[in-house]
Amino acid sequence: MSEPGDDTPKADVPSHGVVVRAQNGDVIRYDPTGLVLRLSDAVIEDIALRMAPPAATPAAASTPERSDTPKPAADTPADELLDGIDAWGVQQDGDWLRFTARLPGAQGTRGFRRHITGGAVLGDGPGPLLGILGFGGPSAALATAGAPVFPQHVVAPEDDIGAVGMAGIEPAPATDRLEHLREVTHEALVAETLLHWRLDAYAPLPLIMARAETDNAAQAGDLAGGQAVGNLVQAARNLKDAAAAMGKRAKLLGVCLDYALEDTQSDATAYRDGMLAAMDRISAALWDLGFDQPLFVSRFAGGLPDLPAAAIIEGQWDLSWNHGDHSLIYSAPSYAFARDAYDRPTDDARRQMAEMTAAALSAGKDWRAPTLFLAETEAADPSVIRVTAQADGDLVLDTDDPFGAGASAGFTLQNVDNGATIAQVTVAEDDPKALRITCDRPPTGPDLRLAYAAQGPGALRDDWNMTSRTGAVLRRWAIPARLPVHAGPAS
Repeated sequence: MSEPGDDTPKADVPSHGVVVRAQNGDVIRYDPTGLVLRLSDAVIEDIALRMAPPAATPAAASTPERSDTPKPAADTPADELLDGIDAWGVQQDGDWLRFTARLPGAQGTRGFRRHITGGAVLGDGPGPLLGILGFGGPSAALATAGAPVFPQHVVAPEDDIGAVGMAGIEPAPATDRLEHLREVTHEALVAETLLHWRLDAYAPLPLIMARAETDNAAQAGDLAGGQAVGNLVQAARNLKDAAAAMGKRAKLLGVCLDYALEDTQSDATAYRDGMLAAMDRISAALWDLGFDQPLFVSRFAGGLPDLPAAAIIEGQWDLSWNHGDHSLIYSAPSYAFARDAYDRPTDDARRQMAEMTAAALSAGKDWRAPTLFLAETEAADPSVIRVTAQADGDLVLDTDDPFGAGASAGFTLQNVDNGATIAQVTVAEDDPKALRITCDRPPTGPDLRLAYAAQGPGALRDDWNMTSRTGAVLRRWAIPARLPVHAGPAS
């Protein structure tokens, strides 16, 4: 036990952590300033109601107008500030004009708002201002030119940068205003998907801010200290400020991660640790801004035909299990989506990728693509490898084999020295979440591995499915893996 003034070095203590966590997020955390208590929206609203003056007049209860905001001339009718928009029922609410209008887009005739100083016309549905942020390498900047199909409901910070961010070159500016998109990124497509689902369900259409920030780092270990993380945090700050300017609260739906094949230098452990460091910095900064623990969602990159990327496959697989206190889910493996001659996802594939991300975000922490985690030879017959998986539904070996995985369903033996090959793959009769890989002889070899979808596509999935707006049936395919083959326990 150390006494006052003892200079004995102490064990490292984390500067940030969680003391109490509830199902909907962290309740009590600690940081270098001490304990931090987070209350739910319902509790905050109840406190505000109890603290409100008992006889507040409408003027006293209204939001104070900002003195630095220009006001329209007193003799200028509010509807003339809408520049010929087909609008009616125009009312001024503080610094905003709120109205019903018929505008281009899939949203139909509904309520909108526009700032009295001009700028973008925005969707004016109830609820918070939602945010979907993206972070990754250059591939995360892939976008389709043109506006989303809900142009007033999927927007970006008004900094004339658009949805693809600053590419980690310079700091992103601060702003509390929003603007329409000129291009559609993965995050914008996710927002579109969520809005389509709400429209089909006759639910309110929220306003969603989408922004991706990318980094040219050659290895994952450089991400945490890069400018792109800082710009992502600035985007979150802009989300919060824009919500406050509209009298709303901000809610972050998730952070899409898209960095894997860019790293050709790291081993599996270095990749995993680099991604964890980036997630640590993002999570701590978002917490400081008042957001809950973010939900990170990623697609599992299994490599390209000429780039097996074994180390990155192992790093992503390791990260899927060992992500600490972070909420991380993989929406789908990359082999499930078609690519063009330049190894870029096709337009339909980009829509399907966004739909899988949207489904994963909607399910939250409960989402899990089938993940293989243990391979053991059976003691009674060492030519059979039993593979245990974790999945939400029962495992299915798709007999239609839509990606051309072949008779082995995408499983291969690696580092085998006796010529053993896979003869049959079946779901175990005694466990619908396990497989039996039957080889033509007991496989042997130094560092013997059983790989799934590590050198091409696979045909393993669970029983979940969803119909895409492209007409295809989307399924939750298993993520790639390279498992060491262990000797199973004796019976």
